[in-house]
Amino acid sequence: MTPSRRAFLATMGAGALALYSHDLVAQLIADGPRGSAADSRFRGLSDIALNEARREGCSYADIRFTLTRNLPGAQASFRAEGEEGGGGGFGGGGGGNTASALPTDAERQPAGFGIRVIHSGVWGFASSPIVTEDEIRRIARMAAEVARASAIAKRQDVRLTPVDPIVANWATPLRIDPLTVSETDRQNWAQSIVDRASAVDGVIRVQAAARVQYEWRYFASTEGSYIEQESFTTTPTLSVTGRVGEETRTRNYPGEALMGGWEVAVESKLLADAEKAAVDAVEMCTARPLGAPGFKDLILSPSHAMLTIHEIIGHATELDRVVGMEANYAGTSFITLEDVGRLKYGSEIFNVTADRNSRGLSSMGYDDDGVPTQEWPIVRDGILVDLQTNRETAHYMDQDFSRGCTYASSWRDYPFLRMPNVHVDAGPPGSPTLAEMIADVKDGVMIDGRGSYSIDQQRFNGQFGGHVFWEIKDGQITRQCTDVTYQAITTDFWANLDAVTGPDEYEMHGTGGDAKGQPTQTQSLSHGSPWLLVRNIMVGGAFS
Repeated sequence: MTPSRRAFLATMGAGALALYSHDLVAQLIADGPRGSAADSRFRGLSDIALNEARREGCSYADIRFTLTRNLPGAQASFRAEGEEGGGGGFGGGGGGNTASALPTDAERQPAGFGIRVIHSGVWGFASSPIVTEDEIRRIARMAAEVARASAIAKRQDVRLTPVDPIVANWATPLRIDPLTVSETDRQNWAQSIVDRASAVDGVIRVQAAARVQYEWRYFASTEGSYIEQESFTTTPTLSVTGRVGEETRTRNYPGEALMGGWEVAVESKLLADAEKAAVDAVEMCTARPLGAPGFKDLILSPSHAMLTIHEIIGHATELDRVVGMEANYAGTSFITLEDVGRLKYGSEIFNVTADRNSRGLSSMGYDDDGVPTQEWPIVRDGILVDLQTNRETAHYMDQDFSRGCTYASSWRDYPFLRMPNVHVDAGPPGSPTLAEMIADVKDGVMIDGRGSYSIDQQRFNGQFGGHVFWEIKDGQITRQCTDVTYQAITTDFWANLDAVTGPDEYEMHGTGGDAKGQPTQTQSLSHGSPWLLVRNIMVGGAFS
């Protein structure tokens, strides 16, 4: 562990103790030893929980300690003279609260542990922010009690696929440790973007920022696993507001949020694209509605396609939705188990890959079952070939292994099947470029960014909007337009996928609001995509 990271954890631990005397996790992390999950203090604490669960008669148990924290980021802004809030530029760090600041609700309990057990063939779960040996024993007994009570209503026993015991440490690869970057360098990065965007005529407000988040986890189970993980996420963002006359519009221009250090901000396209984002914002002020509904060709940017991928590929291929285990939050799926290997999901150039070990936001070394994460195909040459599974659900596929999709948002939350990063694959080298796609469209719309959407409970019928739209006529972009949505019957929509760009025009965009379960948990994940050309899709007006 680097000295800067050790100092960060020690400082964080001291602050946590000052604010919340019951929270010892940060101090225990800082004290180490680190780099060896087998020698960690948390192994001893974990064994207390696992042994207590065994004494309660549990056939399986695991424990997860987690801690999350915001690290110093960057923010710079511009307001035109006379705009509300004053003129000029300003910047500030984006870190979490210090020990002397009033903590938010999320920061009141930044660390804790959860224990999950199987007793009488069903799950039980309990959690606590109080990390003491007595509390760990009490929570283990409570989890077993929950399982015994739940067994009254069970339909069948939980079945888990086998997993090898693993003792390991894992951390997000960092090319630039965010704790080694000076505040001056961070602020210079943000200010340079603001300066470039604010130089465009008609721009009245600009904000550029990068948020850096840190998460630590320690997992142990009665299968013999002890796993410690650290992850870093960096999220660069840009917002530009333009004004023409009395009309004001804002262009939200997303950077690629990725697992990684400060290199994610430095390597983002925000500086290169700042002027373009500003021009877009000003043009939005004079954009007019597209016109009458009708069938048109669509060109979808990666930052827009991520929403459509999420809703009608990602959610539809979660195995717990397919078999009906998950239905209350956002429904089930139109897919059946018999569809795997048979369903024509899209055209022959339609290929979808899932993973939890790239730079996407749901990437980790191991999931919350202690299963190594992996990459696997969901769709190949237009045919559905696999689904998202974990240890609890893989047997529905007659598989004796898990795809590593178990995850809980924090120590408070029960781990269950969550969507990994799901991507539409880029075409091979030599695939059409975006410019060539545009030239090949006679009557269409190009869409960028996220917008409103509506989707049925089986992810089969949907309507999607975007953020910015351009009309295309006879191979040329004619103007920016508004009031655009499109209809998507899932398999028909992807069957009309006619072209994808190559690796050079592929991007991975993320979301932090993927919600599932009751009580609801949200997670962050990414969807990669090239630019997509989808033919002959019904395009209508904006959402009412």
